[in-house]
Amino acid sequence: MKLRSVLTALTLVLGALFAPGVGVLGGATAAHAAPTKISHATATSMFRASGITWSSSGGCSDRTNATCTSFDQLNLATAQGAQTLKSASGCALNITGGTETGHASGTYSHWNGYKLDFGKYTCLGNYIKNTFGYIGLRGDGAPQWKSGAGNVYADEGSHWDVTFYNCGGC
Repeated sequence: MKLRSVLTALTLVLGALFAPGVGVLGGATAAHAAPTKISHATATSMFRASGITWSSSGGCSDRTNATCTSFDQLNLATAQGAQTLKSASGCALNITGGTETGHASGTYSHWNGYKLDFGKYTCLGNYIKNTFGYIGLRGDGAPQWKSGAGNVYADEGSHWDVTFYNCGGC
């Protein structure tokens, strides 16, 4: 009987420790955690440190101006995902779209910090097409590839539209 009591107590303790949102080891899971948002200055510092460039048709970073390229309210995991893409691919990366207004809406949108647009370079295109799995056409006809981490790369013709659900293994 004593062994059964010990096992029951141990089961209760372990259950409390590992239950989502409860106990010492608990907490919000990735699916439920709100993304960490970063500032434009933090993002540009991260990109600069990784050798990632960015450009803006308007030469500005105002989030409310569609001709700007802004990183205000970018998800930290999105910035880290760009860094992972740069280091894994070895390709030049130039970001042409961030969190500024003017993109399609939705939960996993530019505005909500999940997407970045990258200029099209042969190196990057070859890396995406040869490394990730083709998953078919998006509703607007853009061909898409999905990384092992679950991030989605859509070829929008003039640029790559990338949805970062996570940092891609950072």
